[in-house]
Amino acid sequence: MATTTTPQSPAEPRMTPGEVYRMLQEGNERFVAGTPGHPNQGAEYRSSLTAGQNPKAVIFGCADSRLAAEIIFDVGLGDVFVVRTAGQVIDDAVLGSLEYSVDVLNIPLVVVLGHDSCGAVTAAVESYETGEMPPGFIRSLVERITPSVLAAQRKGVTDVDGTVAEHVDQTCDRLVESSRHLFRAVRDGRSAIIGLTYSLSGGKTTLGRVLGDID
Repeated sequence: MATTTTPQSPAEPRMTPGEVYRMLQEGNERFVAGTPGHPNQGAEYRSSLTAGQNPKAVIFGCADSRLAAEIIFDVGLGDVFVVRTAGQVIDDAVLGSLEYSVDVLNIPLVVVLGHDSCGAVTAAVESYETGEMPPGFIRSLVERITPSVLAAQRKGVTDVDGTVAEHVDQTCDRLVESSRHLFRAVRDGRSAIIGLTYSLSGGKTTLGRVLGDID
């Protein structure tokens, strides 16, 4: 049965990046163990959110259908602000969405979420190895992931899953390099950015890059 709790109101103390990370960790542990709580999914709770939203984390993840953030972290309506593109590729809309999340919604934690066996990263690795680009706008995805492939290659990492982990870390770095707003949020301690890699088979997330304080 779904559980319900009172939504955090703007008057309540803002959670720290570390508190949010631990909340997500605990939810992922429940998911992995097969004991999810399915919080904040009842009709009464749904109605309570019509006045506004106050999410605790923004999750920028791959669009893969197996990477449903609310399920992986066992959270519910209003808990996370989710942005997704294939291969968690950054573009102007992504940056605008993330800036909105930290500057307007005052979200303390930005999570970059990748996963093993990523199709977009696989395409980028294959393109690097063969010298051939895919057709259409898939080419744009590959071109944006290729810098991460090159970074992995320089470290001697050639497999897809290792490249995924490197791409997650590189994406964290690119967010603060591309957006002054995200850079300032991390610099001023208002938000932190972390990279997580998800195992499709086991369901567990593994921490990678950390920008800011999550202690």
